[in-house]
Amino acid sequence: LWSLLIPLLSLADRIGLLDAPPEALARLADRLDQLAERCGPAIATYSNPAKTLAAELADALPLIWTEGTVAGAVGRHFAAVLTGLAGRPALTAELPEALATHRALLAGALAAGADPDDFFRDRVDQPATLHARIVLLRDQAPGPHSATRAAHALAEERDTAVSELEPEAGSALESAAELLAVTDFAAVYLALAGTG
Repeated sequence: LWSLLIPLLSLADRIGLLDAPPEALARLADRLDQLAERCGPAIATYSNPAKTLAAELADALPLIWTEGTVAGAVGRHFAAVLTGLAGRPALTAELPEALATHRALLAGALAAGADPDDFFRDRVDQPATLHARIVLLRDQAPGPHSATRAAHALAEERDTAVSELEPEAGSALESAAELLAVTDFAAVYLALAGTG
C-alpha cells in the first residue's frame, strides 16, 4: 500500500479532501525514502528504530499508549498489524485513559516482577514468560498538559519497560508517515522472526 500513498494523497488534494500540495508530497516522499533506508534490513539493530522496537517486543505483550490524534490512529493500526501480520496480541489505549485502563495489567500476571526469571529454567524447552511492555507513541514532543510524565511514573512504579516513538519535526502528514513506517517495519520484523 505504501507505493499508492503519494498518488492517493495527490488525488485527495485535487478533489479537496485534504491539503497536500506537490511540494508537501515531495517532502513526504523524501521522508519515506529516508525512513526506508533507516529501517531497512541491511541496517544494524542498534541504529534501526524498527528492528530495535521489534527486538524489544519479541517476548512482550505490547500495551500501545498514544498521545495525539495521529498517534491514536497509528496505535490502532499498529495493534491490528501486529495481530494480523505477526500473530502477536496487542492492546491499545489513548493517554491519559490508558493509565486507568491498563493499570491492572501492570500489576497482574503480566507484570515484569510477577514471575522472575527462574535460574534453573531450561532456556530451550521453556520459553520466557510473557510480560507487558508499554509502547508510547506521540505526535510531537510532550507539552505542559501531556500525560507522558504520569505514564513514565506508572511504568517505573510497576517495573515495566517503555519503548517510545516520536517523529522528527515536520507536518502532520510526515509525522503520521514516520510513525506508520517504523511500526509497519517492526511488525514485519516480528513476523519474520516468528517464522524462524
